[in-house]
Amino acid sequence: MSAAVLAGEAAGRALPVVAGVLGAGGVAVAALPSRVRMRGELRKRWRTWAVAAPLFLGAFLLGRAGAFALAAGLGVVAAGEYARMAGLPRGERAVLGAAAVAVPGVAWAAPGALGLRAACLLLVAAAAVALLSGDTETGFTRACRTLFGLLWIPVPLSGLVLLGDTAVAVGVAVAFGDVGAWCGGTALGRRGPLSRALSPLSPRKTWAGVVGAAVATGAALVAVGAFSPALWAAVLVGGVLGDLLESMVKREAGVKDAGSWLPGFGGLLDRIDSLLVALLLTMVVTL
Repeated sequence: MSAAVLAGEAAGRALPVVAGVLGAGGVAVAALPSRVRMRGELRKRWRTWAVAAPLFLGAFLLGRAGAFALAAGLGVVAAGEYARMAGLPRGERAVLGAAAVAVPGVAWAAPGALGLRAACLLLVAAAAVALLSGDTETGFTRACRTLFGLLWIPVPLSGLVLLGDTAVAVGVAVAFGDVGAWCGGTALGRRGPLSRALSPLSPRKTWAGVVGAAVATGAALVAVGAFSPALWAAVLVGGVLGDLLESMVKREAGVKDAGSWLPGFGGLLDRIDSLLVALLLTMVVTL
């Protein structure tokens, strides 16, 4: 059976699970009393989820072409947000944007080509603009930041094409994990050992949030019929590290969010930061 068919079946299995959770969440958010401080913010986030979930699952129902379109679309927007935060010039932005389409495109058309040769080409592409411009002051910094962006955004997003039905499970589990982390941090993170911050990079992220994410990601993988210890660990660790990684980038850039256009979240990178590293680790443990 082809990966496209499997991905479509996985999206079909995930659809009632996601719809049920969205429905329950919508009722819960609508019932929040006006005195709840985050009421408005939670309603914005729910509306964003209500739009994003059908787009994500619908892409996989279209097969590998849909997965490619999803990966390329996410990659172009996320690469633009990253380039702005990293202060990259126009040339490096063009490299990141082109790679955001090309890497998932190769994963779709010729997945066997994504190996050592592709890695070498990414390194050359990252350094090419600075080398050709003869930048003696910031060329190395530009090349390093561009290479990091290539490894952080287009390469993981190629997993949406390469992983097939597993990509659907990872996407759903990461989304559930984000909600579980918020619930765990809110319910358990006010006092006690679980209230300790994970890292100075993101003081609001606590070990209580990790516990909540662990429960939610595990439940999501079970619900869509994809649970395995290795996949659960990849999604959980990837989700936690992805969140901290973007916090590190934003702190050095001196910004609160990667963007301001996505209601309740900020930018696209603020929404998919966990997904990127989770996809990368999933490819490590499954491919």
